[in-house]
Amino acid sequence: MKKALLILSTALLASVAMAQHSEKEVKEDIQRHRAMAAAHEGAAKCLEAGKGEKVCTAELQAACKGLALGKYCGMRHAH
Repeated sequence: MKKALLILSTALLASVAMAQHSEKEVKEDIQRHRAMAAAHEGAAKCLEAGKGEKVCTAELQAACKGLALGKYCGMRHAH
């Protein structure tokens, strides 16, 4: 029983270790999140300037190209 538990624990720890991101991947994720945040800030400023939702969505899509999924740059509002 103890041996089976030890084997199971070792397998579980190994699978968790494999699921973790490398330091390089974490840094890339951080950069991607900052770029998405900047794109969303730009969209907010666009709306504040009164440019309209259609124009601002197009600008957001251009700023987010290759960063996130969907036409709202990885974020969708409930409206």
